[in-house]
Amino acid sequence: MKKLIVLSLILISVFSCGDEVEFNSPAFQGSLDGASWRAKAYSASIDENGFLTLYGTNNIETLELIIPTVAVGVYVFGDVNTIEARFTTADGTVFSTNNRPDPSVSVYPEYGEMRLNEIENNRFTGTFRFTAFNSSGLQSVNFTGLTGEEGVDPVTGQTGPIYGGVFYRVPLISGSIPTDPITCVDTEMDVATAEAAYTAAQQVGDDGFVSSSGFEAACNAYTQALMTQRNYCGDIDGSIQQMIDDLGSCQISCEIATNNRNEAEVQYNTATIGNFDEKCAQYQVYLQEQIDFCGDEDGSIQAEIDSLDCGDDDGDGVPNVFEDFNGDGDLTNDDTDGDGIANYLDADDDGDNVPTSVELQLDVDGNPTDTDGDGDADYLDTDDDGDGILTINEDANMDGDPTNDDADGDGVPDYLQV
Repeated sequence: MKKLIVLSLILISVFSCGDEVEFNSPAFQGSLDGASWRAKAYSASIDENGFLTLYGTNNIETLELIIPTVAVGVYVFGDVNTIEARFTTADGTVFSTNNRPDPSVSVYPEYGEMRLNEIENNRFTGTFRFTAFNSSGLQSVNFTGLTGEEGVDPVTGQTGPIYGGVFYRVPLISGSIPTDPITCVDTEMDVATAEAAYTAAQQVGDDGFVSSSGFEAACNAYTQALMTQRNYCGDIDGSIQQMIDDLGSCQISCEIATNNRNEAEVQYNTATIGNFDEKCAQYQVYLQEQIDFCGDEDGSIQAEIDSLDCGDDDGDGVPNVFEDFNGDGDLTNDDTDGDGIANYLDADDDGDNVPTSVELQLDVDGNPTDTDGDGDADYLDTDDDGDGILTINEDANMDGDPTNDDADGDGVPDYLQV
């Protein structure tokens, strides 16, 4: 039969007259399993991470209250590890609110709390109540609800029942109070900022893609912000943890990866000579991304990657796929100048003694220039300026290089000037 532990309905007095809580001197005491417990020595410390620990001992047992910051507020025990009440008995058994009860044990209410009401002159004042369990979750100690005594709240000045336990003006003996301690409100604001960034990271950018790395970074930042909020604010209903779980591994979905691949394919198919290298490499990246996040059971995506030719074998600035002049997919049968060397391997595609790399000038859209407007790009045109004189013959000095012949001295070679 389940053991029912009731924390808030104990109404009998547990302090004798000699044990009344007095708010005119420091104190650390409470109702332990229906009996009075009072520390003979008590202190507070702040570690390098800003965690505050209130410590009390009666020379036999010790009580520690730990919270992750130094700020007035309510801190819930039992739902996050950064907020803990810990009681150690004379035989060394540790009871902690971070140990959850065994399923055979019922606890009502399940969670306790610490209220830090005042910080003044490096001294701490507030109240606490909790049930803590040993490592098996079968045994517990209770600093339960009402003590049966009344006292004057040192902060509000109102008289009322003492609730579970109190610490009054416990002195800080180690560490220092941060000038700007983190609070629950701070973490909530950070979560709102991180959530907005996470939402934005799921939107298509100006380049047409959702960045997987940007999404991952924003998601991880959002997850961390939620974890910090949980640590500082608590999470009794589990809603924050559920949000963390829903974020998962912070990877983009298959749907996003597929949309990215489709956009990359469009940009690849509409690429110009000027941006082909970039768009081809980009297409490879997003094909691989689709494999990473969607899988590739039939191998079709990998086959697409393998079929891509992003190269420029002759190094003339014209990618191989643009050297397939007749568009039949066979690079070997395109030989504009008929010299027996296929264009994709020919440094002078049109055989006019001006290297393709020199004739290949690109307009603002990345397309090759066509000086005479006859539909043939200069690097494939044997008469670049359309003046009826073949480019190869506009070599007045007969040195085999039409690029250094400029009869009128205007800086434009004759083969480009009518």
